[in-house]
Amino acid sequence: MDSTRPALRLFVLHHAGGSHLLYRDWPAGLPADWDVRLLDAPGHGLLMDQPQIADAGRLADHLLHEIAPRPDRPYALFGHSMGALLTYEITRRAVERGLPPPVWAGVSARSAPQTPRLGARYHHLPDADLRTRLRQLGGTPDEVLDAPDLWALFAPVIRADLRLVETWRPDPRTGALPVALSAFAGVDDRSATPGRMAGWREHSTHFLGLRVFDGGHFYFQDDPGPLLRQIERDATAALDAACTTARTQRTTQTA
Repeated sequence: MDSTRPALRLFVLHHAGGSHLLYRDWPAGLPADWDVRLLDAPGHGLLMDQPQIADAGRLADHLLHEIAPRPDRPYALFGHSMGALLTYEITRRAVERGLPPPVWAGVSARSAPQTPRLGARYHHLPDADLRTRLRQLGGTPDEVLDAPDLWALFAPVIRADLRLVETWRPDPRTGALPVALSAFAGVDDRSATPGRMAGWREHSTHFLGLRVFDGGHFYFQDDPGPLLRQIERDATAALDAACTTARTQRTTQTA
């Protein structure tokens, strides 16, 4: 641990229809001095008893309030699929409202905002077709897809999340965000291909690169180790750069 580097708080935002559970082993694979927080959207995971928020803007506002950015503690965001969309919206809101922005943002398996959407709207699919699509993507436990009672419980949540993702439109007035950003993709992901992920470079003034891994949409599900090591490298580099900038500014102000 670098004693001159402040501890980082990392917020992880889950995919559509998911929860913190898929990411529950991540804190153990990241630096011990990081405060890793696995967020659940209302209506998901530990917050199943809360009303679901089916609008991307309102959900981003809710999560930004939960994150409560403070100038005394640097934080970072990582979002997978729907979580990547929310990572972008949360970061945009923090910048526009004059709140401390994240020192680093990671977006995974979500095409860049300006990329035209291709294919069907999955939230309209019949149950059988939707289950087939979810099985192809991965990330949804087989017991949810195969057990009628569980499917009846989770299908409305999944459909609402898919509708949120599929009806969201970026604000065209938003320029490149002044935040270090990395994009992560599975080489075999057909919904968020590496080519479609590469467009994220237009949305950051400090784009750290496109990181491509073996696998599909949930490329990290079987072994998150390679992804977590890259998250550590990128977030640490961004944090060090932010610390250097802050020290230079303080020196300039006192000179």
